[in-house]
Amino acid sequence: MGDDKTKRDIHDRDRVPGDEEYEVGYLASKFGLAIPEVRDLQEKHGNEREPVEREAKARGSR
Repeated sequence: MGDDKTKRDIHDRDRVPGDEEYEVGYLASKFGLAIPEVRDLQEKHGNEREPVEREAKARGSR
């Protein structure tokens, strides 16, 4: 069953859901990374958005 988009709370944007391909693709395009690179970051940092985006920004600027 899909994610119910009508049931959201403040914590939803703090996470990067790994099972939502569009979220992973968005981060990859935002920071100029490949999708497998974003998945590697998720494995390393979990699904917390802040550390994943921080590391993605550092990798994307190389």
